[in-house]
Formats: sequence, C-alpha cells, structure tokens
Amino acid sequence: MQNDADLFKKLSSVQAVIKDTHVVYTSGKHGSAYINKDAIYPHTGLTSDLCERIAKNFLETKIDVVVAPVLGGIILSQWVTHHLSRLTGNEILALYAEKSEIPGEFLIKRGYDKLLKNRKTLVVEDVLTTGGSVKKVVELVRTLGAEVVGVGALCNRGGITPAELGNVPSLYSVLNISLDSWDEASCPLCKTGVTINENIGKGREYVLKKKGSNLSGAV
Repeated sequence: MQNDADLFKKLSSVQAVIKDTHVVYTSGKHGSAYINKDAIYPHTGLTSDLCERIAKNFLETKIDVVVAPVLGGIILSQWVTHHLSRLTGNEILALYAEKSEIPGEFLIKRGYDKLLKNRKTLVVEDVLTTGGSVKKVVELVRTLGAEVVGVGALCNRGGITPAELGNVPSLYSVLNISLDSWDEASCPLCKTGVTINENIGKGREYVLKKKGSNLSGAV
C-alpha cells in the first residue's frame, strides 16, 4: 500500500479502514479488511481535507460542474466543488445523480440535468470497487451533453482504470488500496471458523440468509 501514512492513520482512527476482520463485500466475496466510507462523513475536517486533495489534483483542468452518485457522493460533490471554487475563483456547480427505479441506473432530476449541457464535468465517488456506478454516471452526463474531464475518488480499492469507467481522460484517487477477496467456497476465514462481521458490508444479510437456508434445510 503506497499512500500518505498520516492520512491512513487518521482514517484508521475513525474506523474508516477496518482490518483483521471477516467481511462480506457487496460482490458477495469475502475478505479480511473493509473501507468504511460512512465513517468518514461525520468528521467534516477529514472530509474537507480528502476532498481538497481531489480538487487540487484537478486544478489545471477546466471544470464547470461536479457530479456524484448518491448517497455519500452528495457530500463529496459539495466539498470538492467548494474547494475548486475557492481555489480557482470561479463558480462551479455541485450536482448529484439519484438512483432510478431501474436497478443499477441513475437519473439527474430536479432540473439539474439542464445545467450539464456543454459543460466540462468532473465525476466524483467515495470508493471504487468495480467502478460500475461511476461508469453509469459518466454515461449519463455524456448523454445530457456534458464533457467528462475526469473522475476523482477517495479510494480505489479495485484497481480500476480510466478505461473501465468509460475511457475517462483522467482518474485520481486519494488512496489506492488492494484488498484480498475470496469466493465463499475458498475463503480461508470461513474454513477456520472466523465469525462474520455483521456490522459492516453485507455481513448481516449474509448471516440471515445462511440462517434461513439452514432452517429450510431442517424442515
């Protein structure tokens, strides 16, 4: 892991980086560490610092609008835009994409879609795992007439590349972390009986599903 040691220590102190546990990720795979993005946002100073780092990386890029997928992305969009506007002296708009009724799809509503046409747009996200949500937002703002100039993220934990996000011109993440993950069948933590952490990730859903399967099998 090659990152700012002090920043990593700060993130660990607020439980934004959790190690030595048994977690179930959204993908269904298991692992021993977790990036708990929700633990960052109550700490506004830390959130501001992280977003300022993203903003500073794109200072040489002309940006009119910052867009992020809900929910935590709303906070990121506001803070990154605040710092970009402050540092450049230009008014930059902060928008967000909401989840559609169609699973996995996004919409930009409330009239915000009209603010994107012909505008240079930066897409921001908290954690990049598969990059799927960001790619959807990139595609969406492009269909609305915006030019995507880059993607900024707090953490790239999936080794995601610009090509995987729709061939965006630039990708920057404050943290680049590689986390081991395993299918359930090959998970060494399962094999040694390490308890699933139900407080983060999809652990609780996994445990409840397992209990339901065991009850069904016992009938």
